[in-house]
Amino acid sequence: MYPKPTNPIEINITAKDTEGTVRQIQEVIGGKIEERWGEYTLTVNNLNAHGSIRFITFDWGVNLLEYDIIFHKEFVLVMDASEFNPIHFTYCLTGFCGHRFGYQKEIHALEQFQSIIITSRDGGYNYGYFPKEEKLEINVIQIVRKKYLKKRLNNVSQLNEKLYKVFMDEDHEKAFAYFGTYNLKLADKIGALRTLKQRGIIRILQIEGMVYQILSMHIQQHDKAMKEEVLPTTLLKRELGLIRGLAKKIIKDVAKDYSLDQLSEAIGLPQTKLQEGFKLLYARTVTEYIRHVRLEAARDLIRTTDMNISEVVYSIGFSSRSYFSKIFKEKYGISPNEFKSRTELPVEEILGVSS
Repeated sequence: MYPKPTNPIEINITAKDTEGTVRQIQEVIGGKIEERWGEYTLTVNNLNAHGSIRFITFDWGVNLLEYDIIFHKEFVLVMDASEFNPIHFTYCLTGFCGHRFGYQKEIHALEQFQSIIITSRDGGYNYGYFPKEEKLEINVIQIVRKKYLKKRLNNVSQLNEKLYKVFMDEDHEKAFAYFGTYNLKLADKIGALRTLKQRGIIRILQIEGMVYQILSMHIQQHDKAMKEEVLPTTLLKRELGLIRGLAKKIIKDVAKDYSLDQLSEAIGLPQTKLQEGFKLLYARTVTEYIRHVRLEAARDLIRTTDMNISEVVYSIGFSSRSYFSKIFKEKYGISPNEFKSRTELPVEEILGVSS
């Protein structure tokens, strides 16, 4: 449940697109909007807020809207759905916010790490609540249905029945809200999106590709929930966060000699919860996960460095070259030596170009 706000400042949204929405937010909280390669960023640093809101509009009715901001006052977006009513695929990477439809009294909390899908009915209102002094990193992918359905290969017919009806509701006759379970795989993908370093057209293309990946992950989670395939868990959100942080530390130091006792003690969780968390988040036991990230690191070292296979084996924490070769081939279908020889081929030979 979202805490009841006390006299929030209203921002009335009557715009017909994402750009208009951000500009109407700007009218109330201030700041400056700058554009570069189709990427727009509202930057604000005043008594109302500190941070940024960025948006990018792609073809076929797909928009990205991202908040990276701290509001110094309570705000509520009052959004007129008769003007602009996309499907919102929302994820709070950091912090939380609230939502209710105009016909509801109760405010639902959009919690950290939770997959949310929301759209209103035509003529209705969406209310989006932002708490004050709360660091917010919110990722919103908006799908404008009429434009999106014109895309030749959108494959909406492959969606489950409930979500299919939402996509096909071009006249916006019904409201829809799905508040999913915690999904830390989405956190990793959205975190990677936020740290892209490329510039120009390459950056925009990479962002668009990752937006579609994030969208597919939202849809897959909803599909699993409808099929009751979402794994039950006794883990708390805080505990899942600890396990995610541990997994990141393992990636950064794959060569370390890890043990279940040590890892369990490091984050203060029993081994049963540790194993449950890794299976839930990464579909692997702790041991399988460590082996997986070591093999991924080995593949990258073979491809990008001059290290020989023995050096690679040692650098990722294995002691047996024969065991490493065995599991490498099982995973990638090729031996380490064969893989290395292929990466050393001249460009002309790799591409099959004759002299």
